[in-house]
Amino acid sequence: MKSRRSFPEEYIKKCRVKGVISFHIVDLVVVGGERKGYLGFSSLLSTWDILTIQSLTLMAASSCARTFPSFEARSDPDFSRPEIPSAGCGRKANSPVLRSAHGLSSLIFRFPPNFVRQLSTKARRNCSNIGVAQWWRLRGRTTKSASGFTPAANAVDAAAAAAVAPVEVETGLVEVAEDVSCNVENVKLEGRLRTRFYRIRFFFEFRWQRCDSCWYVINSAPYRKTACRNVCTNGFWPLLHALSSERLGRGIVTDAITTPVVNTSAYFFKKTADLIDFKEKRRASFEYGRYGNYTTIVAEQKISALEGAESTILMASGMCASTVMLMALVPAGGHLVTTTDCYRKTRIFIETVLPKMGITATVIDPADIGGLESALENNNVTLFFTESPTNPFLRCVDIERVSKLCHDKGALVCIDGTFATPLNQKALALGADIVLHSATKFIGGHNDVLAGSISGPEKLISAVRNLHHILGGALNPNAAYLIIRGMKTLHLRVQQHNSTAQRMAEILEAHPKVRRVYYPGLASHPEHDLAKRQMNGFGGVVSFEVDGDLLTTAKFVDALRIPYIAPSFGGCESIVDQPAIMSYWDLSQSERAKYGIMDNLVRFSFGVEDLEDLKADILQALETI
Repeated sequence: MKSRRSFPEEYIKKCRVKGVISFHIVDLVVVGGERKGYLGFSSLLSTWDILTIQSLTLMAASSCARTFPSFEARSDPDFSRPEIPSAGCGRKANSPVLRSAHGLSSLIFRFPPNFVRQLSTKARRNCSNIGVAQWWRLRGRTTKSASGFTPAANAVDAAAAAAVAPVEVETGLVEVAEDVSCNVENVKLEGRLRTRFYRIRFFFEFRWQRCDSCWYVINSAPYRKTACRNVCTNGFWPLLHALSSERLGRGIVTDAITTPVVNTSAYFFKKTADLIDFKEKRRASFEYGRYGNYTTIVAEQKISALEGAESTILMASGMCASTVMLMALVPAGGHLVTTTDCYRKTRIFIETVLPKMGITATVIDPADIGGLESALENNNVTLFFTESPTNPFLRCVDIERVSKLCHDKGALVCIDGTFATPLNQKALALGADIVLHSATKFIGGHNDVLAGSISGPEKLISAVRNLHHILGGALNPNAAYLIIRGMKTLHLRVQQHNSTAQRMAEILEAHPKVRRVYYPGLASHPEHDLAKRQMNGFGGVVSFEVDGDLLTTAKFVDALRIPYIAPSFGGCESIVDQPAIMSYWDLSQSERAKYGIMDNLVRFSFGVEDLEDLKADILQALETI
């Protein structure tokens, strides 16, 4: 038959060549046609189907840096048609085809002029390899034609590289002449269509050989025959077909040393029956990213192991964990007991937000057991919530004793163990129902992540989790990975924190320019004996009062060279702050005094720096006042 426009001779490539094999892919064809060769693949493809190949050409446009050493980027697309090189051009780097990508990819990829600086060569290679990996994974999928022939060729060893300008074919019948030397039979595209042909180069040297039922590849360098393995079941056509629309099941990497980060906002179901099974609790899934993440689950399991808890839930911050826990476990109209010394934002939430829900609170001194007994006797207490050690004076609560008192009255006990860490104190083992941490601090340990954890029995954690799913303070999976990373060195860091803080607390207590030191490891601390009973170490934070006023204390802080002035603690870097300024500056001096916050108070979080360096720095700063 006659065509309005026939293919140029160079569009038909011989199959048996040493060098680059070029082939064509049609981005829109119609069902029909006989068992024919496919433009240089020699009877490789036999079934025409509707195929959208844009994604393939786009993937190919950003391929291997060896072929695109300069990767010339442009702000505006170039619609000009490049000169088609001859069959023997091989990998010629200065070919117009290789210098830039044209056609469809130009319409979509509008790279900025500084694209090379923004995206490294390695990153570009990795991006393109994602698509190639999908090809390889799909190589086992088959699609048989109406005639029963299974197209085959394990051609995915080669990486697709660059899409060339499309060649427009007029509507009507297209016929490709037979090339006996390469067994290319006539290819017929019937129907009224306007077709674009894309030329994709494989930058590997290979040639095709025919076996009884399939095609396999012989590498040209060296000429090593690959196992055929009935590659008719590993055909190339199913790869392209599957890339168009099929919902694929993807395996999870399980043999990696580090935990993979699962960045997804939702989870798919292969079919509606699977979704129904999930809804009727016959199938496990998170369904949506707010309800769970595989990376986050790993972090939660590790914290549960550290605390000896049945279950743990991670949230976006320690404050998020505190507020969700309080709202989930204290009913409207309920009553809770807390302590005077605690994180200020927690106190503000208890004093200003919970009353809107009809929840009232009794505030007692951390060591006031009598005050707790009175509150339990006179109120329908649902929860006793406190820090131990507390912030910033590092007071300790007798967890075992208060747990017994509360349980006798039907109240729950939640301990914020952020200052202690799970290694220095096991609150659940001492009788508490729930233990809470700002994982931002010691658990994360690198001053680079925000997170909060709640651990306890599954029944209580489930109640917290249900409200958490509604409020939506989900932890980002990348943050969960940083928590996992931090826990790998937690025991090493905590040992250093404990050792340095204990030694520096003793030095500070003996210094004439320091009035008082607050640290559970010192015999002068009011709960020192209690701390020795319920703690394995006393933590890395020391609070102390210098001999001076607000300005004198600020002068001391400014004279320090190693620690950062910041509102956090528990990281590898030492951090110092003046609470009167950092946390209570909005209150008057007299109002700050109600909470025991003096102008000369300093909170020092000792990092993992060398003890002698920290000692020298603090001593020189004290000499300046």
